[in-house]
Amino acid sequence: MIDPQLLRDDPDLIKKSQAARGDSVEAVDVALAADVSRRAAIVAFEDLRAEQNAFGKVVAKAPKDEKKELVARAQELAARVKEASAASSAADETFDQAIRAIANPVIDGVPAGGEDAFTTLRTVGEPRTFDFEPQDHADLGEKLGAIDIKRGTKVSGSRFYFLRGVGARLELGLMNMALDQAIRDDFVPLITPTLVRPEVMGGTGFLGSHADEVYYLPADDLYLTGTSEVALAGYHADEILDLSSGPIRYAGWSTCYRREAGAAGKDNRGILRVHQFNKLEMFSYVHPDEAEAEHDRLVSFQERMLQACELSYRVIDVAAGDLGSSAARKYDIEAWVPTQGTYRELTSTSNCTTFQARRLDIRYRTESGKTAPVATLNGTLATTRWLVAILETHQQADGSVVVPAALRPYLGGLEILEPVA
Repeated sequence: MIDPQLLRDDPDLIKKSQAARGDSVEAVDVALAADVSRRAAIVAFEDLRAEQNAFGKVVAKAPKDEKKELVARAQELAARVKEASAASSAADETFDQAIRAIANPVIDGVPAGGEDAFTTLRTVGEPRTFDFEPQDHADLGEKLGAIDIKRGTKVSGSRFYFLRGVGARLELGLMNMALDQAIRDDFVPLITPTLVRPEVMGGTGFLGSHADEVYYLPADDLYLTGTSEVALAGYHADEILDLSSGPIRYAGWSTCYRREAGAAGKDNRGILRVHQFNKLEMFSYVHPDEAEAEHDRLVSFQERMLQACELSYRVIDVAAGDLGSSAARKYDIEAWVPTQGTYRELTSTSNCTTFQARRLDIRYRTESGKTAPVATLNGTLATTRWLVAILETHQQADGSVVVPAALRPYLGGLEILEPVA
């Protein structure tokens, strides 16, 4: 959640952020009023409790013949303290709900507006042109014996698939190449749980406007994660971290699950938008002052991977209205997909500043010895969706696909994916 002190000191800044996102500006005034009520309730409770403590000493020292009357007054005072305590707790709960309705304030320079209001920061590589009619990844995958959508639908329904043969090897090779790079860049690899408790899912901000995209198991009160970011954020919940040696970095390998609610009829073909996929996610815990620099580093790691896969791409600064509640800034990298004639997202990298850490109580110790929330960042390093761009970009006229040179060692030296008979 946002910093309550920032809410009090600069509500106009938060209102400006809410407006840029297209979110409720009135929510800021609601939170301010709830904060005033909460603090008044706390003062009333503490004053009554102090009065109760002082009166208790009077009762203890009073003569026997006066105690009966004093005890009755003490009981009355105790009842008032109990009521004040309940009122304080209720006011605190109201404030918590109000402040959680406010998204992370965007970083200065983030473009205002919705999904299409992004800013392109750079474009790398020239989109490939063909002297033949290129096939889309679904047709290529079928002919290579790499993707079986028909049987995926038979077994599990729409937006499911099998990766088989060279398709399975290609994904595992890609994920392992990304893992090797992550280890070289000081990420500790983790294979994460894909079921998490509500407080962890809510703490990362995934139970807000996109809650309908999350799978929930009511019998167990657990959520299936759509990214290992959730488990990685919860990994250090309620802890004080030592950041004296720099960022703490993890690379989380997991299967991910998303309902893709509201996307009916969009990208139904192939494996671009599916309910289940694999992903290697980078996650950093850093000092808040280093968060923006770490954000740039994560993007550079992603760009190195895309260049190794010999893909053309662009880096965009995502508009405020398309950030999600936790991110203060997000950079997407979109690769060129030839048969669609456009760029499609392969990676997202978010700077969540201290928003998630406040919810999950993840802190570091300052020079004064006090504790303060850390900053958290996350970013995709490889995922199943990359196969779409790799297959389409590197296809040849006969339906074969050239394996990018950097990936070949992870496929046992395989250079060409050949159509099956």
